[in-house]
Amino acid sequence: MPIVVNVDVMLARRKMRLNELAERVGITAQNLSVLKTGRARAIRFSTLEKLCEVLECQPGDLFAFEGPAGAGSIAESDEPDAAA
Repeated sequence: MPIVVNVDVMLARRKMRLNELAERVGITAQNLSVLKTGRARAIRFSTLEKLCEVLECQPGDLFAFEGPAGAGSIAESDEPDAAA
């Protein structure tokens, strides 16, 4: 899965337990666990906003994109030649 969920990293940094975060965000611990393990298919912006508020972080601290190995940005040979 190219989207990596780092909620557990932020929980460790904040020395917070999953149940405490779930209570403060207003979602069930089970739903938060589904998100934390990367099994969630979607997240509401209101939930993301509350997670960021409680954990004092940015959305990018909670999620990362990891594309397939070897797939980078545009290859140099595909870029237009600025000197031409």
